Amino acid sequence: MSFGNILRKVRINAGLSQEELADKIHLSRSAVSRLENNRLEIRLADAIRWFQATNAPEAIAAMLCGVDIASLAQSLTMLIGG
Repeated sequence: MSFGNILRKVRINAGLSQEELADKIHLSRSAVSRLENNRLEIRLADAIRWFQATNAPEAIAAMLCGVDIASLAQSLTMLIGG
């Protein structure tokens, strides 16, 4: 399964450059780039650190469950807000 696009969007949404994220999660900048371009499979430990660093727990939940992130976010908003 390819997660690169999700990883990139989450990083950008957090306002982090590839290098800044790489420093936070103890990977090289080139590894971050390869992950975002689906040239490297993400390990669970790296995914957890990625989503902790970008403050996006809904994204990892969606990835692990195979759920569309937008649908998950909308459902959570409805549950919390209403």
